[in-house]
Amino acid sequence: MSQPLLVGAVAYTPNVVSIWEGMRDYFAETPTEMDFVLFSNYGRQVDALLDGIIDLAWNTNLAWVRTVAQTDGDCRALAMRDTDTVFKTVFVTRAGSNLDGLEALRGRRLALGSKDSAQAAILPVHFLDHSGPGADVVELIRTDSDLGKHGDTGRSELDALRAVLDERADAAAIGINTWEAIGRAELMPGAFEACWESPTYSHCNFTVLPRVPQERTEPWVERLLAMDWDNPEHRPILEMEGLRQWVQPNLDGYGTLFDAVREQGIPPRW
Repeated sequence: MSQPLLVGAVAYTPNVVSIWEGMRDYFAETPTEMDFVLFSNYGRQVDALLDGIIDLAWNTNLAWVRTVAQTDGDCRALAMRDTDTVFKTVFVTRAGSNLDGLEALRGRRLALGSKDSAQAAILPVHFLDHSGPGADVVELIRTDSDLGKHGDTGRSELDALRAVLDERADAAAIGINTWEAIGRAELMPGAFEACWESPTYSHCNFTVLPRVPQERTEPWVERLLAMDWDNPEHRPILEMEGLRQWVQPNLDGYGTLFDAVREQGIPPRW
């Protein structure tokens, strides 16, 4: 039997260990066994993928864009969560602020998340430039907390929301997952309202390089896609990872981020 596929993931929260132990158990004693390695940041994870230390990487959209850039496109996305196909950025203001739409931010202050967060920094600037008044006529307040984790922790987005509450910013750019989490947890009820939502785009995916043959990855992906929300043994893993179903990747959903990275001069590595 071949060695288990080695999957890399970033340890952005303690429950990442439980998620990947559950994933390892799901694939155990099958022809598609896997194990995992945790990294402190996405830069190291991408380097490990390029160096052949891991077989697959559970990448953010920015990590995917950087892998594509460093391999001249010689890589594949294998699968993503259903939630990764419909990701959005939300611009949030204080309730009752009467700000509506991107144009209303002209001359205003917008709090962003960490500079390596696609949803809370890179794409918001792109949306302002292409669908709004332009980022140059908005005062951008940057919150570079938890750099290296591409916004996964949500800490910088909460910092951006705090800037709105403290009246240091008129609006904050956050990911749809943070916006929905605030609602689910009923945190600061009634404090915020959405003034604009972006078009959907793609977020995370499993990334692989050509040295791992499709004969190894295809059975693994087939078993991954077979995880069933209605199966009580599978659901805890799916819930922790924030999905109901694994799906085929939507590569078209990365186009906006590729454009944003190019236009903003963001390098393949930091």
